[in-house]
Amino acid sequence: MLMAVDIGNTNIVIGFLEGERIVGSYRITTKALHTSDEYTVMLSQFLQISGYTRHDVEDVIVCSVVPKVMHSFRASIIKFLGYEPMVVGPGIKTGINIRMDNPKTMGADCLTDCVGAYYTYGGPVLVADFGTATTFNYVDGTGTIRAGYITTGIRAGAEALWGQTAQLPEVEIVRPQSILATNTRTAMQAGLYYTFLGGIERTVQQFRKEIGEPFTVVTTGGLGRIFKDDTDAIDIYDPDLIFKGMALIYKRNMK
Repeated sequence: MLMAVDIGNTNIVIGFLEGERIVGSYRITTKALHTSDEYTVMLSQFLQISGYTRHDVEDVIVCSVVPKVMHSFRASIIKFLGYEPMVVGPGIKTGINIRMDNPKTMGADCLTDCVGAYYTYGGPVLVADFGTATTFNYVDGTGTIRAGYITTGIRAGAEALWGQTAQLPEVEIVRPQSILATNTRTAMQAGLYYTFLGGIERTVQQFRKEIGEPFTVVTTGGLGRIFKDDTDAIDIYDPDLIFKGMALIYKRNMK
């Protein structure tokens, strides 16, 4: 069994993979820093819940954009499992070319999403990840990343709204029943939802205009599920895209 770990700015997402099948996934917040021993306890519990022991883990691959968390988590993997994890980054074969001004600045999570999308659904493909930040990356038909787009994530925008406005409450980010809100809470939910949805649709429209050829739009990220059934701009929502990308990268580097 392969353990795949995505260390993001908000959460650490851990997946257990049997071949291409994801048999378990778990989340840990990255807002609270943990020691390597604390991560070891969590990993042990997640394995137990999924019916595994540490001896069932054959290898580990990590995709991280948070260096300060990576140090402790990597130490826990080495201590608990006895493996030096494969880390998505320089020197790792991905099967994707990057034609950007500075390829080294591309986040490991965005790159892994692009691998998962291109080799699962084909290209050309526009890959959108709705996480702490919202990112769009365009992969052409040859498997080359040609352009990217980064903006505020919906949760970050929502936190700015209620954090900078004394009388506005914190609200759950959900699809509202109507844009015709009748109280402050539903007015905020409608505003956040439709502003962000409109941004998605306008962004895809502009990519189509400037690229000038058909492409598939694949989205991922925890908040992507909110919008997937409410717009024609999204073709596929895949919550496990980054795990698929890591599994493909691992397989390519083990040949």
